[in-house]
Amino acid sequence: MTFASSLLAAIRGGVRWLSVALLVLLIATPFAQVLMRGVLGAPMSGAEELTRWFLICLCFLGASYVSVEGGQVRMEEFQALLPARPRWLLQLLIEAAGVVLFALLAVATVASIRSQIGTTTATLEMPMWLFMGPLALGGVLLSLESAIAFGRTFARGRPDDKQTTLT
Repeated sequence: MTFASSLLAAIRGGVRWLSVALLVLLIATPFAQVLMRGVLGAPMSGAEELTRWFLICLCFLGASYVSVEGGQVRMEEFQALLPARPRWLLQLLIEAAGVVLFALLAVATVASIRSQIGTTTATLEMPMWLFMGPLALGGVLLSLESAIAFGRTFARGRPDDKQTTLT
């Protein structure tokens, strides 16, 4: 195992466990808000904004792991209708489009963060770079995973035969 593949495996493992922690926090924050409001009679200030941030983090940071595990919609049933060569070209096109789209998302997010440097969120006064950072990092991770998938598909020289079977 090379250093790059070991590093990639560590990043994927970290993203997986971070996603689990974010899911727990995403559930626990509104739960704590309900308990504090109902039991103590004092709402938790900023719970909605914090929950929103956990959701953004979970969606955009966890998306790369979902992509690696094949959890995204791939429309494999339609791809299976195509002959091998056009299916391979379509899969290459999809992965190349993913690289470009997710890299563009990351660059646009960084540009937005730079233009809003020094600003904060309304309730928690969280720095905007921290609030939007998961979107930029998620775009980078998704672009990287799409590039890896593109490279593997291209090197294989044939389409991915993986097909969803619904029973």
